[in-house]
Amino acid sequence: MDTEVLIVGAGPTGLALALWLTRLGVAVRVIDKDAGPGETSRAMVVQARTLELYRQLGIADEVVAEGKRNPAVNLWVRGKRRARIDFRDAGARLIPFPFVLVYPQDRHERLLLRHLEAAGVRVERNTELLGFEQHEGAGGAGDWDGDRACVRARLRGPDGREQVFDAAWLAGCDGAHSPVRHGIDAGFEGGTYEQTFYVADVEVEGATADGEIHLSLEHTDFAALMAYGEAGTGVAQGRLIGALKDERADRERPLQYEDVRQRAIASLGLQVRKVNWFSTYRVHHRIADRYRRGRVFLLGDAAHVHSPAGGQGMNTGIGDAANLAWKLAAVLRGRAPDALLDSYQVERQAFARRLVETTDRVFSVVTREGGVADFVRDHVAPLFVSAVDGLKPGRELLFRILSQTAISYHESVLSSGAAGHVRGGDRLPWIGPEDADNAVDNHAPLAHAGWQVHVYGAADVALADWCDAHGVALHAFSWEPAMGEAGLARDALYLVRPDGYVALADADAAPDTLERYAAARGLRLGD
Repeated sequence: MDTEVLIVGAGPTGLALALWLTRLGVAVRVIDKDAGPGETSRAMVVQARTLELYRQLGIADEVVAEGKRNPAVNLWVRGKRRARIDFRDAGARLIPFPFVLVYPQDRHERLLLRHLEAAGVRVERNTELLGFEQHEGAGGAGDWDGDRACVRARLRGPDGREQVFDAAWLAGCDGAHSPVRHGIDAGFEGGTYEQTFYVADVEVEGATADGEIHLSLEHTDFAALMAYGEAGTGVAQGRLIGALKDERADRERPLQYEDVRQRAIASLGLQVRKVNWFSTYRVHHRIADRYRRGRVFLLGDAAHVHSPAGGQGMNTGIGDAANLAWKLAAVLRGRAPDALLDSYQVERQAFARRLVETTDRVFSVVTREGGVADFVRDHVAPLFVSAVDGLKPGRELLFRILSQTAISYHESVLSSGAAGHVRGGDRLPWIGPEDADNAVDNHAPLAHAGWQVHVYGAADVALADWCDAHGVALHAFSWEPAMGEAGLARDALYLVRPDGYVALADADAAPDTLERYAAARGLRLGD
């Protein structure tokens, strides 16, 4: 076998997958048909849940330091600010990162590349996947070592020569036009938006160049400003994102910034002083009907694409990578059966379907023409956002949705039980330091990236003995009122997956419950 996992595509999804697998001791090879990382950026937003995952990898602080914290989102309609949601208040007790981080994708990719290279893995550029075949050995899909069960890939390198390469598994992180998706005959149902999207790197001046995110709705025109330069000077560097209809008579000429309708931009009171670069693209809303076929998986844009509403696309791909990586590592090391890998599609496809449907509805409301649509944009949407902002539970719910901390896997075969308000399949609630004297941070142990048991209160001796005998880390935290407020039950058992989700919740904290959970799924939880 030449390597354990061949990763096709070196965008954020492929790089994050490679980092996770390398961290878990899995050998990877990463190829990309392009000569280098992208020089421009469509994806701009790193959501809080992604930062949590990066915290497990030890890179969150660096990502935050290089990006621009945007603490609030403002909604403008017809030249007036109609609503504002402050994430510092909405997310402060939910996560260590109560903000939207604006971090251009080109910079983001370079940071991931630096850490991957520091781990001894270099992306092989100008290397293209030409095709692949799957071969199963006598041991079946879950037994690759020794019987040559593999994916046999045909590659063409930078010198034009072709080679045959064997990997235990293949991960298609190769974008919306994914050759890997075509190679497993996966459907990609959906459609294409009529509008052409644009993204521009700009220097702007005006009152809204204040370091926050501003969204302007003007009839069927919209624009979003995400600043990532210094705030407070009245001048900011940032990205303008919007949509336009291509109404040019001469379609031979590429679209330029001068073709952008200015109503929504003017509504923000912005003057664009300089356009450093400008790019247009079409957006689809599609989802693959399968994420796995045998030893081949789809992640990121290869599996799902949708409108940029909410800044969810890249973050969803990185979430795919974190979900799949620990499962591949467990199967490769004989700690889980091949069936564990089926849970990847069950968990991630269900979320992607909801996301595509939601972003499609939001984008349709923003761009639809007609009197009813105008009324919704001008009156209903601002009233709704203002009402949400006026209630703390509403602000928290909106933050959970946008930050992707609301993603749950309740229907997964890996999810079981409930204790307090926390169910199997929920993200483990974060309990952070409330002041200098309270150093509790229950997410800190997640840096281990292995199965672990959490108890909030007192851990029973029998439970401690079981964890010790099976090599499972047990973390017992002294009870604090904040734990109950977060939905956790005192003295209950929470079995936490390597990606920070609760797999099993048991109010009785019984070791036998852990034993039955692991045996029913063929899992070896200890290291």
